[in-house]
Amino acid sequence: MSLPERFVENMKALLGDGFEAYEESFNMERLYGLRTNRLKTDAKEFADASEFNLRQIPWIDNGFYYDGNIRPAKHPYYYAGVYYLQEPSAMTPANRLEIKPGDKVLDICAAPGGKSTELGAKLMGDGLLFTNDISNSRAQALLKNIELFGIGNVVVTSEAPYKLAAKLPEYFDKILIDAPCSGEGMFRKDVAVMRAWTEKSNDTFSALQREILDYAVQMLKPGGMLMYSTCTFSPRENEESVSYLLDNHPEFSLVDIAPYEGFKSGMTDKGNLSPDLAKCVRIWPQHMDGEGHFLALFKKAEGEVSTHFLPYRMEVNRRELEKQSELFEFLGHISKTFDKNRIDIRQGSKVYYLPEELPDLTGIRIMRTGLLLGEVKKNRFEPSQALAMTLKADEFDNVVDLKLNDDNVIKYLKGETIDVDCAGLKDGFALVCVDGYPLGWGKLNGSTLKNKYLQGWRWQ
Repeated sequence: MSLPERFVENMKALLGDGFEAYEESFNMERLYGLRTNRLKTDAKEFADASEFNLRQIPWIDNGFYYDGNIRPAKHPYYYAGVYYLQEPSAMTPANRLEIKPGDKVLDICAAPGGKSTELGAKLMGDGLLFTNDISNSRAQALLKNIELFGIGNVVVTSEAPYKLAAKLPEYFDKILIDAPCSGEGMFRKDVAVMRAWTEKSNDTFSALQREILDYAVQMLKPGGMLMYSTCTFSPRENEESVSYLLDNHPEFSLVDIAPYEGFKSGMTDKGNLSPDLAKCVRIWPQHMDGEGHFLALFKKAEGEVSTHFLPYRMEVNRRELEKQSELFEFLGHISKTFDKNRIDIRQGSKVYYLPEELPDLTGIRIMRTGLLLGEVKKNRFEPSQALAMTLKADEFDNVVDLKLNDDNVIKYLKGETIDVDCAGLKDGFALVCVDGYPLGWGKLNGSTLKNKYLQGWRWQ
């Protein structure tokens, strides 16, 4: 692999005698990672029972290496949202940003959702995940991954950071910025990134990063935490961007990141940089089993929140909602409790379950507000794929639970009608599972299950 000449010069200046070890890392095999979904499975139990022969990623409690010769994306558990495929180092920012249930969390550059799915899972259904990507097409992929993971307490947007900042000042407890960058840490993984690199990339991306930082700090509550990360080596995009935030926003300070023996400190000897930058973390492929990454964790000074928000504008009329007998009859089959005050019907028929204390979002380009429960149609309610993915098998009263080795699993994922053992089941909607993990809906008529699996998600 031929590295760009100017990049090599930069890395030699950065690493000195350590450059040869870095260069040698390109002769090592690429590593593949899998992160389990905290909402659906216990990581250790899953790994112990898995057919993938997983090996623990030592600094990620729910992360595992897998053999690149296998295809976990072509496995029913993937379609059940049991895990997410992610490069091991890229798991670190969301892992090291402490999230507790009830937090309001923003992932501002989120697509395709690797970090957002972990942030949302750590909320355990309580609080709000607000996940955004400025690219509408990328935000579509983000939305699918959020729904696949079964995260319902969510707002998915496709908006510029300045618009979010104007609407949501001092709103979030935690913010993650996985910033657009030159991608130098991914050269070994993706040759296309290396071929696109030019030295101008560093300046171009650093300007964009600082713009995003300026808007993100406005949205963080006093006392809140902000994680900044990149997958590049450039000090211009890393330590210097961190210094920019500290210099221009003195209410912020760096805090230590939970350690791991392979982590290296941020660089303080490249220019006039603060010793505090040693609290940043650099992940180098020659020192760890992962690609290149950079992390910095900030805390905003304590203080009073000065902003008050108007509530989200509901479309449904409360009297009209009470007339939706088919909707409430269906929800009665679910053991979860739904607060009627959080149910909204938009566009005349689509039913959403909104997160608590959602503010007015008028003017923001929204992809999803809360959990799409389904759609009210003439004399019936059709539940959504997203609703199925938020459930556990014991939370619905009519369940078809298929075993992994049952041919009907793949047939179902392909959208086919299947015959099932209907003992103990009743006609009507059934939650279809594989080994207890929900996949989607079907409609039973005797032993025949009419397929309701979402067409755009089907096995190809």
